[in-house]
Amino acid sequence: MLRPQDSATRERRSLDGLWRFRADAASRGRTERWFARPLDDAIDMPVPASFNDVVPGRELHDHVGEVWYQRTVRVPRGWAGERVVLRFDAATHRATVWVGESEVMSHEGGYTPFEADVTEHVTPGEEVRITAVVDNTLTWETVPPGIVVDTPHGRRQKYMHDFFNYAGLHRTVWLYSTPATHVADVTVVTGVDGDPTATVVTGTVAYEVEVAGGVTGGDTGDGAAAGDGADEPAVDVELRDAGGTVVAQGRGAVGTLTVPDVRLWQPGEGYRYDLVVSVSADGVLVDRYTEKVGVRTVEIRGTDFLINGRPFYFRGFGMHEDHVTRGKGHDDTAMVHDFELLRWTGANSFRTSHYPYAEEVMDYADAHGVVVIDETAAVGMNGAVAAVLGTRVDKVFSPETVSERTREVHAQAIRELVARDKNRPSVVLWSIANEPESHTEESEEYFRPLFALTRELDPHRPVGFVNVMFSPADVCRLAGYSDVVMINRYYGWYADSGDLAAAEAALEDELAQWSEHGKPILMTEYGADTITGLHDLTGAMWSEEYQTELLDMYHRVFDRTPAMAGEHVWNFADFATSHGIVRVDGNKKGVFTRDRRPKAAAHLLRRRWRG
Repeated sequence: MLRPQDSATRERRSLDGLWRFRADAASRGRTERWFARPLDDAIDMPVPASFNDVVPGRELHDHVGEVWYQRTVRVPRGWAGERVVLRFDAATHRATVWVGESEVMSHEGGYTPFEADVTEHVTPGEEVRITAVVDNTLTWETVPPGIVVDTPHGRRQKYMHDFFNYAGLHRTVWLYSTPATHVADVTVVTGVDGDPTATVVTGTVAYEVEVAGGVTGGDTGDGAAAGDGADEPAVDVELRDAGGTVVAQGRGAVGTLTVPDVRLWQPGEGYRYDLVVSVSADGVLVDRYTEKVGVRTVEIRGTDFLINGRPFYFRGFGMHEDHVTRGKGHDDTAMVHDFELLRWTGANSFRTSHYPYAEEVMDYADAHGVVVIDETAAVGMNGAVAAVLGTRVDKVFSPETVSERTREVHAQAIRELVARDKNRPSVVLWSIANEPESHTEESEEYFRPLFALTRELDPHRPVGFVNVMFSPADVCRLAGYSDVVMINRYYGWYADSGDLAAAEAALEDELAQWSEHGKPILMTEYGADTITGLHDLTGAMWSEEYQTELLDMYHRVFDRTPAMAGEHVWNFADFATSHGIVRVDGNKKGVFTRDRRPKAAAHLLRRRWRG
């Protein structure tokens, strides 16, 4: 799905700002047709933002079920004769949308965009009412899963993942226009001709353009690839460098461009070209869309993870979209500051733990050469992890719990993630789940088709999942489907608590076992909860001294393990979690506080990574 953009033929309007908002604890809104009139008893709610922490008190913070958003917008009069599209960059976790009194779309999944052609429901120059009902409920048939418990005091949401279930309209809502005949999708696969490590490299950009809404030469469903026959729209492409110079061109909806002396997209250097796609009919421009392209290669060779033919070692963090008050709501100021903190520490990468991040974040990573492990929202599929967090689950994979229906939702989440991020040079690895049960036959049956699906959707990137310590190397049934070994380990914290000597021996022993798989090993989580400002001469747990000593111990072991290909500390910053006796004011494993103040560990990482 292409992002909205302004071009010679397109225009977009952000609908961010204050929307009218009303919670619907009694689930009355649909039957009473709240979408058919201005919302009664509504308050102002900022978009983008989570709704949970905006209003003091527990009512909204702990709300389970539907909430309603509504606003009125005037459609630009200049859009007369154009196709008008309404797009939500995300609605957590599902939504139904009305324009006026007409239902125009529904979507399942809290972190990927969805849109609808609303041309027939709007009149350029006039106002229209937009209403969205958003549901934060998690069940066994959602990704991530959860359990709703009905109590005499109301509904209670339980879930098996260790971050707060923030919900609402977390990202931008757009109204945008395109011509009736328009570019519907662009797929790009880059490579090099020859050795990518050579001094002068020839790059290749294979492209495929889908055009919708016009007379075309082939049926591809909703759209088709346009040829350049007499009665068909013509597709022309130009590849322009950062200075605007055309370095390659082609004609037709499918082709490969060759770029002599290409400038590669590199970790730390996000150089990108513009692929300008123009659709014309009878020599007249119909639509134009520009896709950013970074030319680079990704390959796994033995235990090496290669970018542009050179071994790449991941340095960075698991991160969360999490800030005080706005929760998971996207904010450009916070985003740039977080990337500057990544640069300050010397990090070169991060994992979108545990859900796809805002497209603005991904754009920024592309533009600045930050490497990304892109992860779905499949977290919490593990009864042992759930027990640590206070939720008891007898059997995770079964017809009554995580089932074939869940897998259908999971598969759709993978499809939408790949469709959204397939062209991004920063994305070098798909992670289809975090810490699922992976030692049982049922888990293998569940995940095997999902690995196959991901490879079918994108045969050009490695695929993996993140293993938890309840499924070590000798019992994990999913490691064989993974191109890399990604593991989360907490020796010295949850295991061998406070005993770093025992933790070091256990960690080294396990990494030796994983090394026998002959794949790159990425430590995707390691760390310790730390109270900022707590100091102790004995290095007691929860102190800043203990966090730095633990990280230092892990690093010694990593440096003695040849198969290691990366280290991602858990976590970049402290973050909110559900209430429970194992968390005090959230998860404190950040090397920065929730308001981004450094702990001692941040300075340790800066010394190690900037060297």
